[in-house]
Amino acid sequence: MLISVSCQKTPESLEVNKSELIMKINAVQEQIMAQGNITSDEEEAIRSLCSIMTHDDGLANFSPSDRMILKDVDMAPVFEDCENLSKLETQNCFDQSISEFFNNEFNLIVSQKLNLSEPKQVEVFFIIDDTGHLTGMKVRNSEVTIQAEILRVLRKMPVIKPAIHNGESVSTLCSILVVYGNELDIDLTHIPERPND
Repeated sequence: MLISVSCQKTPESLEVNKSELIMKINAVQEQIMAQGNITSDEEEAIRSLCSIMTHDDGLANFSPSDRMILKDVDMAPVFEDCENLSKLETQNCFDQSISEFFNNEFNLIVSQKLNLSEPKQVEVFFIIDDTGHLTGMKVRNSEVTIQAEILRVLRKMPVIKPAIHNGESVSTLCSILVVYGNELDIDLTHIPERPND
């Protein structure tokens, strides 16, 4: 059976040149396919890697001066259905809403397929920009299929009312700890300092 997977960009994004890394991924994939022995797990890993590489949502898009740490803002970002609450209630609602969104959207089968003997955890960083959109997404040190699934969920996140500081909307850096295995657990953390980019 011949399986075809490619990191080639869709026609809508052809105006952006393929990076050297994407060309290397495609070359490896072509070599595997020429040998005719690509497994479904290998195919899924290649698809996941392609999903990660073909989106421009890395932390490199924002310099440290373009974002604030969540704990430093006057008013935290407000998730839908969390408005008209006290500052502490807004923060708790925000945390709960992010956790619920992840639990509803994350495809647990991706994690369960890894057959982990014990749960693993991964740090996830993202920026809620001054318009309330998520960008600057970064997943640290996890399996490529988990990285791709976490990024897929983050890309589906609805627009969030941005944080306010000194009366203005500001971009805010947030962090999530994702624990995955046979179950999923999300802990929104308010990091005291910026991660190394």
